[in-house]
Amino acid sequence: MIEKTVLAVDIGAESGRVIAAHFDGSRLRLEEINRFPNVPVKAHDTLHWDILRLWNDVQSGIHKAERADSIGIDTWAIDFGLFDRVGNLLGNPVHYRDRRTEGMMDAVFAKVSRADVFAATGIQMLPFNTLYQLYSLVQRHDPMLESAARLMTIPDILYYWLTGVPVNEFTNATTTQCFNTGAGEWAFNLLDRLGISERIFAPVSAPGQILGSANGIPVVLTPHHDTACAVLGVPASGSDFAYLSSGTWSLLGLEIDRPVINAEALALNVTNEGGFGGTTRLLKNIMGLWLLQESRRAWANAGDEHSYDELAALAARAEPFRALIDPDDPEFLPPGDMPARIRAYCERTDQPIPADVGAVARCIFESLALKYRYVLDQLRRLTGRSVATLHIVGGGAQNALLCQMTADATGCTVIAGPVEATALGNAMVQLIALGALASVTEGRALIRDSFPLVTYTPRDTAAWEAIVLRFVSYIENQNR
Repeated sequence: MIEKTVLAVDIGAESGRVIAAHFDGSRLRLEEINRFPNVPVKAHDTLHWDILRLWNDVQSGIHKAERADSIGIDTWAIDFGLFDRVGNLLGNPVHYRDRRTEGMMDAVFAKVSRADVFAATGIQMLPFNTLYQLYSLVQRHDPMLESAARLMTIPDILYYWLTGVPVNEFTNATTTQCFNTGAGEWAFNLLDRLGISERIFAPVSAPGQILGSANGIPVVLTPHHDTACAVLGVPASGSDFAYLSSGTWSLLGLEIDRPVINAEALALNVTNEGGFGGTTRLLKNIMGLWLLQESRRAWANAGDEHSYDELAALAARAEPFRALIDPDDPEFLPPGDMPARIRAYCERTDQPIPADVGAVARCIFESLALKYRYVLDQLRRLTGRSVATLHIVGGGAQNALLCQMTADATGCTVIAGPVEATALGNAMVQLIALGALASVTEGRALIRDSFPLVTYTPRDTAAWEAIVLRFVSYIENQNR
């Protein structure tokens, strides 16, 4: 066959990239065309995304490509822009870590019960979900919301500017907690009870179709949510696997046929997000490597710079299991001095306080591995599924220490890689749309054949089993 080259635009919370995926009929090869930082901007005490800078970087990457048979875009979820009736963006999208959603979950639950919100959406209760961002605008009678004609998530915006076609893509819509996954439409009854106008929500479009073109290049509507793409890029065979998309956030879950929306799922605070081809991603959001990223930033600001490899090496030499944290403690969500917050958590929970860089890094890694074990146990109980293999994809797949800790803590065989699973899932959907691949199953086999994977088998499981109950006590005490 004639080689196909598709451009996967993949933007995460820390950086973005434009990657060319070359498919010769038997192997995939990736070529990074453009990599750029994603740096939030604070103005008048509000934390924004620099959407125009991102748009410029996307265009630059597309223009640098020597050829392309199609283009697709994915980004993080939740955040959005509001547009007027003639298609103008009304303001810079606000960052999900901005403090405007503080107290909004409680305000929503005062009008609509937590159980009713979950029954309508099946989505994990997270304080920065789109639902609570919108309700913060309702609460302050924001004129931008009152004059808006349409809501678009971040990748919707980029697609609109690229093609001129306004769209709300399915996988990203399901993450907002404004969408009824079971009914396949926006949760208008819920939105109406909260005073959020239905006029800003357009019908959703399923990924996999050619949406339009840009400079004569077909633009494929890929799954807009980066986690939906990352799960497609998991090189699994069969269905009895769990996945962990490991980056700024850790998304740990199972790929299933239909949503699980019941009292137990609500109690466990899991999420049911729409996947490509009608699948459901039953998963949980975990704070992830954000803890290490912010710690590294704090140390660098104090003149003590370390690469991620150096931090892993220092952690490997530190004493094990001295101090543990719940990675999802609300104190760890906003930007700031993460090492100081970790030390304060340890002091509050009567643990030894991590004294140096290596001790803090080890605390982060061990706590993440234990949280993965905790969540995986919940998902197993909820579905009755036996899971022997955990696929780790994304940047965290490069961290051998964390991968081995995860194998030890969960008792699963961990298969790490590929790092660029999100771009590969994006590219897979484009190749399916172009007729170069027949199915996701074929695409996953192609990824297995094209990229090196590293296997970690459980080793020191007894030591980890001995510490699990101590770790669980911190989580349960926090949730009381």
